[in-house]
Amino acid sequence: MIDEAAIRTVFADVLHLTDAVEWTSIRYGHTEGWDSLGHMGIVAELEDHFGIMLDTQDVIDMSSYERAVEVVAKLLGENT
Repeated sequence: MIDEAAIRTVFADVLHLTDAVEWTSIRYGHTEGWDSLGHMGIVAELEDHFGIMLDTQDVIDMSSYERAVEVVAKLLGENT
């Protein structure tokens, strides 16, 4: 099973989120800090933490927290 806590930590660190955040509401362009610069920070931290390399389509598709979990799981060969 994917380590969602680690993905949450990446998002919280990069976007400066609090523990009270509703994870299903985290979306690119709608969550404060998740602009193009924040997006690249999330991508870099996910790649570093999980030892993966997101391709261009995955980076583009990663438009929500939930989608990020799916992308990481896919690259790790796991089910969410």
